[in-house]
Amino acid sequence: MNQYPRFPIIGTPLSNNAIRVMMLGSGELGKEVIIELQRLGIEVIAVDRYANAPGHQVAHRSYVIDMTDGQALRELVAKEKPHLIVPEIEAIATSTLMELEQEGVVEVIPTARAAYLTMNREGIRELAAQELGLPTSAYFFASSLEELQKAIDSGIGYPCFVKPVMSSSGKGQSKLDGPQDVQKAWEHAAAGGRVDTGRVIVEGLIDFDYEITMLTVRSLGIDGQMMTSFCEPIGHVQKNGDYVESWQPMQMSQLAIARAQDIAKKITSNLGGRGIFGVELFVKGDEVWFSEVSPRPHDTGLVTLVTQVQSEFELHAKAILGLPTNVQLKTAGASAVIYGAMDEAGIGFENVHLALSQEGVSLRLFGKPTAFMKRRMGVALASADSTDQARKNAQRAAQTIKAVK
Repeated sequence: MNQYPRFPIIGTPLSNNAIRVMMLGSGELGKEVIIELQRLGIEVIAVDRYANAPGHQVAHRSYVIDMTDGQALRELVAKEKPHLIVPEIEAIATSTLMELEQEGVVEVIPTARAAYLTMNREGIRELAAQELGLPTSAYFFASSLEELQKAIDSGIGYPCFVKPVMSSSGKGQSKLDGPQDVQKAWEHAAAGGRVDTGRVIVEGLIDFDYEITMLTVRSLGIDGQMMTSFCEPIGHVQKNGDYVESWQPMQMSQLAIARAQDIAKKITSNLGGRGIFGVELFVKGDEVWFSEVSPRPHDTGLVTLVTQVQSEFELHAKAILGLPTNVQLKTAGASAVIYGAMDEAGIGFENVHLALSQEGVSLRLFGKPTAFMKRRMGVALASADSTDQARKNAQRAAQTIKAVK
């Protein structure tokens, strides 16, 4: 195995003593992690399923492969010999990652088991609800339209939500208000999952006040011991299961924060390893329910680029490398999504100067080669004295930017 030391000597990229990190998935989140790794002198290999992905544009080397193809993945690892593999997406041959880790070939961040469990809603929900006893919504897994209907009729009830067991960013998710929605939801889940497994999760509706992301960092302290740290809670709004804006900090009661941190620590401690986790939670008053967890930076955490002393991407990079981390909040802030607004390749953006002329505003334009109507192509970020003002400023800046061809 390319043994990774607890406190590494960081070498020089493209030399014999370089630390090599392979990113599996190189979208906008992976791009920011790559930039942070390179600031620390790490050699980065970016992998994605399409050419010229955002992370490809800043890595030392890039590859296009089907990451669900275990043999192709194994061959690439043998060629590049990375010290660490860092998954950015769910659609990866995680069984191959587990084999490679067990064989001592490479270390997977945070662990191969974490990547395996969280790629599939079934694995992570059963861990959370059954093994750890965390509060969750009522749920059932179904492998056919008939099983889905039976689960709803037997206790889940309406309204409810149907999601593919393997998807991300809300893809394939539907809200069902009555029997007329069941078949359409089943078909939408099959079309929207990253891999059509023929299996869905149906979840009962929780009467919650708001949703948060609790960014949770597992990193090594200066004494070499594993420690768990929490960023300030991030509030966010989703439409059709996809994030459209986020802000930090989210105002919560101290009891709710304590419960959120307790849930986040239990699930991340079980998954193990080093790195940042995005733990999604529902909150009503002082009550908190577990929803999902991603063992990597979270899209709602883009706001940390302006709010924290160390963004979620810097935190992930440093935790990966076994270096100290700092979750301190710097200022209130918000993010708002910039959409492609058309189905075209090689689009442009106008009014960038107007957006950036607004106080406290910054932008990230991701550089994705192809736009879709609702594809996230960038994000407007704003810092302000309050989250309310930051949200207004971020939304205004995002609306100022116009996609053009």
